[in-house]
Amino acid sequence: MSIFIQLNKRTGETKSHMNQARKQGRIPAVLYGIGKDTLSLEVKETEMLDILKTNPRAILQGKTSDEKVMPIKVQNIQREIMSGKLLHIDFHHVNMTESMDSKVTIHFAGEAIGVKSGGVLQVDIYEVEVRCMPGDLPSSMEVDISGLDTGDQLLVSDLIFKDGIEVLTDPKTVMIQIKKVHEETAETA
Repeated sequence: MSIFIQLNKRTGETKSHMNQARKQGRIPAVLYGIGKDTLSLEVKETEMLDILKTNPRAILQGKTSDEKVMPIKVQNIQREIMSGKLLHIDFHHVNMTESMDSKVTIHFAGEAIGVKSGGVLQVDIYEVEVRCMPGDLPSSMEVDISGLDTGDQLLVSDLIFKDGIEVLTDPKTVMIQIKKVHEETAETA
């Protein structure tokens, strides 16, 4: 929660004003939440891109022009279809005293034994949904797959989170599996 982002009040609401702001490296944004006023804002594109690269689900410290700091998270991002350029961002107030639902990215580390012996690695999901207090939300989780052999699989139930984090994704969901090569070609045919 130590990532700060400057939230500047938006000065114009017309389409031409927002396009001009984007050309100058400012992305239109909105901040909303239950029991909170909705604010029309702008954020620096470079600052936002840095945050999205490192931890897109982080709880940020939004700092307004009147020096007020509040916990927020990125709720939605609109991008241009062809270039992927940021067009608009929705931020949401985070109540630090209530649990929240979010997703945690899973990073698979190591090279599976089954892959070394000719098997094929198939990743079915890269993230799981969890419920926890905002301060307990992990940015990601690293899972060592080097012990997986051909025919082995890793289920969501195999993940071990610290106390206070409830996994909402079905525990029987297969995250990763090592298949024999002939199984893979039979499925694609």
